[in-house]
Amino acid sequence: MRTSAHAHSVVALLACLDITGAIIIGVKAQQPTSQTTGSADWDLTVPETVPDLNPDPRILEINLTAVVAQVEVSPGRRIEAWTFNGTIPGPLIRLSVGDRLIVHFTNQLPSPTTVHWHGLRVPIQMDGVPGASQAAVETGGTFTYDFIVPDAGLYWYHPHVMSAAQVGFGLYGAFLVDDRSETFKVPDERVFVLSDIDITEQGKLEDPQTGGSTGMAFGREGNTLLVNGRNHPRLTVRSGVTQRWRVVNAAKSRFFDLEPGDGMSFTKIGDDSGLQEYSQQLDSLVLAPGERADVLYTPTAKPGTEYAIHARLFNRGYGSVEARLGEELLDVLVADTPAVTPVPHPKVTRAIEPIAQAGATPVAIEFGIEQSPFDKTFNYTINGKPLDRIPPLKATAGETQIWTVTNTTAWSHPIHLHGFFFQVLNKDGTPRRPLQWKDTVSVPFKDRLTLIVRFDDRSGSWMYHCHILDHAEGGLMSVVRLSRPGEAPPPLPSEHTPHGHSTSGR
Repeated sequence: MRTSAHAHSVVALLACLDITGAIIIGVKAQQPTSQTTGSADWDLTVPETVPDLNPDPRILEINLTAVVAQVEVSPGRRIEAWTFNGTIPGPLIRLSVGDRLIVHFTNQLPSPTTVHWHGLRVPIQMDGVPGASQAAVETGGTFTYDFIVPDAGLYWYHPHVMSAAQVGFGLYGAFLVDDRSETFKVPDERVFVLSDIDITEQGKLEDPQTGGSTGMAFGREGNTLLVNGRNHPRLTVRSGVTQRWRVVNAAKSRFFDLEPGDGMSFTKIGDDSGLQEYSQQLDSLVLAPGERADVLYTPTAKPGTEYAIHARLFNRGYGSVEARLGEELLDVLVADTPAVTPVPHPKVTRAIEPIAQAGATPVAIEFGIEQSPFDKTFNYTINGKPLDRIPPLKATAGETQIWTVTNTTAWSHPIHLHGFFFQVLNKDGTPRRPLQWKDTVSVPFKDRLTLIVRFDDRSGSWMYHCHILDHAEGGLMSVVRLSRPGEAPPPLPSEHTPHGHSTSGR
């Protein structure tokens, strides 16, 4: 088994650590996303679209197939990956608020799988978690997902069976919901799916169990960075012309810290679930696994020049920055045409009310890690309990809860709550500004984070977990059993291991 030089360094570091406790498909009433063609060598072009099977302009009906396919991650470098519809990422699903989506899903993989619609407030039956919302779709099987999209924003989809392996092998795609009421327009817009993949020297997918429990404790990162499925692609821009970027981090462990280029910045206008309260100017853009951002970007470099957008190292914990270097994520080619005088970015705001805290139920969650005194293997814990003994949280429709998540471990953990939005609070209990509707947020290592969530009446067992997917399967996942007043709590997920995550068959 290959172990990368970085993996060796992480193993060595851990040995010293005493731990005891985008592409477009079937767009309804929309123009295709603009994708400027770059150089002829390796640019970000748009793959073929997928047919919409429904004539109704407010219904998008498509076929989606999980299948092993050959994909080209860089010129002449092809690998056999796990894909949706034969591409990495899978097709971008794009519609507008209030539209209906019907997905006829077929599994042609050599393993059971599902589709989870990350961030979307769907009915529990559509959430894609085996044992909680549906049975896993076996090889050769089918399932129809059918729901209305209630909220604008950039979301994404991925499996919830063997998630670390299957996402790491290439199973993910973006999901963009437009808001017809938006009052500003940026003609040049792009969807960027950031990820990585681990490829052996023989051009095969790396064993997802490499490094054993030590690799799990760190969170396995791929050795090849991808933007829309391509390693180190080229993007052509025009100096002074603003672009709108919707960006999702679909990596299973890696944080992305994007550097915009000398003298340039990002103007962030939105987060996980649509526009935020007001815009922010940022010198870098940090996205934890599962997070999204909506940013305006105006390149101002001289026409005819080229520069790189760097993925800088981000300190997500022990071993993540030591003896490592950042990488160039993509090249930006500035077209050799006259520069345009940049115009100020539009003032983008959204009215968001803080969730009322009066009467909220306090909930304490502690993320920990323990090492077996017998075989020295690592396991994550929630409130001191390993995966098979974590008690579920309980909530009642209409209830507001304030979660204080304490992270005692040496690594950051992006916590993701299925099916609901929350707001992040400062340590003094005040709302973090600008207000945002979040579904994923990083809890820094050796620190704590507080969030507030209000539950509606979609009863069911809703997962919450670390979106470093190795950490989730290593113990950082459980459920909220949401019921209506007077109802019995819903059943717990029971398929495979707890909460539907099989760790066999990899």
